[in-house]
Formats: sequence, C-alpha cells, structure tokens
Amino acid sequence: MKLPHSGAIDCDIHPALPGTPALLPYLDGYWRDTMTMVMKGNSRMELNSYPPNAPLTSRPDWRPKEGKAGIDLGLMRDHALDAFQLRYAICNCLYGAQAVFNPDLGAALCRAMNDWMAKEWLDKEPRLRASIVVSLMDPEAAAEEVERVASDRRFVQVLVLVMGEMPLGRRTYWPIYRAAEKHRLPIGVHAGSMMRHAPTQSGYPSYLAEDYVHQSQAFATQTISFVAEGVFAKFPDLRVVLIESGVSWLPGLMWRVSKDWRGVRTEVPWIKKIPADIIRHHFRLTMQPLDAPPGEVERVLEHIGSDDLLLFATDYPHWQFDGEEVLPAGLPDRVMRKILIDNPLATYPRLQENVA
Repeated sequence: MKLPHSGAIDCDIHPALPGTPALLPYLDGYWRDTMTMVMKGNSRMELNSYPPNAPLTSRPDWRPKEGKAGIDLGLMRDHALDAFQLRYAICNCLYGAQAVFNPDLGAALCRAMNDWMAKEWLDKEPRLRASIVVSLMDPEAAAEEVERVASDRRFVQVLVLVMGEMPLGRRTYWPIYRAAEKHRLPIGVHAGSMMRHAPTQSGYPSYLAEDYVHQSQAFATQTISFVAEGVFAKFPDLRVVLIESGVSWLPGLMWRVSKDWRGVRTEVPWIKKIPADIIRHHFRLTMQPLDAPPGEVERVLEHIGSDDLLLFATDYPHWQFDGEEVLPAGLPDRVMRKILIDNPLATYPRLQENVA
C-alpha cells in the first residue's frame, strides 16, 4: 500500500472510545457519580450510524480479534500510519456524547472526550492530530469548549454531525463558528445523526443501507444552509470540511443553487458572489467514500471547477476504504499531490506548524 507521494495527510481516521467508563477519569466528581449511576452496567452510547458490529463500521482486515474496531493504537499504526507512511492523521472520534439531550451532560461528556483524546492518543503518537468534539445542544457551551481546547495546537478542527435538530447555518450556532474562525479551526461536518429527526423527508427508512446513502442529502442541505444563512459573510475566513459525504452530488448542487439564487437573491443580500464560487472557496471534502464512477474523478473535478476541494482520507477502520487502490486511477500526479498533501495543509493551518 504505497502512496505516490510521501508525507501524506489522512484527514479522517477514527480512534474509538472503548466505552463510557473510559471517560470517568476525565469527568469531575458530580458527572462521574451521575454517569456511574446512569450506566448501571450498561456503558454503551454508540451512535446508531455506526453500530459496532455492522460490516460498514470496519473492514474485516482492520477489525481486531477482540473488542471494538479502532481502540488499539498499535493496530492503527500498523494498518494506517505506518502502512501509508503518513505525516499526520486527524482523529475524529464518533460517540454518543454529541447526541445526548441533556445539554449539561452532553457538554461534560464532550469535554471528557477531548481530554481523553489528548491523553490516550495524541500524547502517545506524535503523528496524530484531532478534532474538538462539541455538543450542539448548547452552542455557547460548545464555543467555550473550543476556547478551552484550542490552546492545544494538536487539535486542528471542530467536529459536529451532519444530522441534527436544525440546519447548521442557523445563527443559533454562530458562537461556535466565531470561536472556530478566531482560532483558525475548520468546522468538520461528519456523517452521522443526533437522531432528532428522520433522515429523509418521507420518514424513517427500514435498513441501515438506506440510512447511509441518505447521508449525502443531509450534506447537500447543510451546504446550502451555510451559504444561504450568511455564515461566510459573517465569518469570511471559516472553512467547512465535509467528512464521509461522497463527492458526486456536489457538481449538480453547485449548478442548481447558483441558478436558482439568481431569481431570489434579493432575499439574501449578504450573498455577494455566485454560490458555486462561495462553495469552492469555503468547502472541502474527504475522499472516503469516493462515490464517483471509476475513471471519472477528474471529470467530477472539472464539473466542480477546482482541484482544491478533495482531501485524502483512509477513514480507518471503516469499510469503504479501497485498500490497495489508495487513489483513483487516472489522476495526474499534480492532482494526486494536492489531494494527499497540499490541500490538507491549506485547509488546516495548524498542520503547517511544528508542534512538539
């Protein structure tokens, strides 16, 4: 598994929390007692988007003999960090803390997750970087968590889920974006749900396969929301990274939103440029899952109108990574280098720093 350029940056890798008990040392006394009482032998708070034993949650060759996929740093080194000779890998830990209804408990669990990530992963492996996990139930508390963690330069992004209570462009969430822009942290929008609403406009699907495919609709909704609500007019230096979104849906969306905007732009006077141009400037997408047809990735980039948007990701240990086929065939060497190195460095300013 050799990449065409050394020093690649993996923009989506998934350490897994073994279970809620792992967070107890990082909670204060009140929340530690509360969680001990609440758990009563049941410590599972998994997001339904990634059931631990579902095939899509881990490739068979990346699943450990015992326990959850993604809990073993040694295996992560063998399977990803060393196998691809990565310079950095950005950790996005997915757990139910972001979906807790109680805003105080959600904030406490996210705070504990960030401290756990720093101690148990970042301190032990210098190639790892991480996203600040926040709960959207209390945007002011989430902004405070960004301020608290941002002093640790190994945290390079703020992580939220694509499906929540309302569109992410709403002003309710702007305190988070203000803090993120202040510290030059992109907003990472990851596939997954807080389970507040059905994932489709027609209700709940029957199967996990349906739910996973429907994620791309949520990413389209959030992309339009960020643009239409004026997030980038208020925070012009903010970047948004769509993680596990796929890419094939984006060209059509860019064309349609730019076309329709022309007829209703008096309603949104803060949109001063064609929406497609705003999307090209502010959004980036990880390449897993890559849903473009074989041999057509370059054409998709032509339709997007830029080769700056795609970021390399293994999505370790999730199932859709293509193993030996690390990058799609047919891409020019210049584009491959941008995807592997240049685009991630431009997206995440903190990756350009030498952090001890």
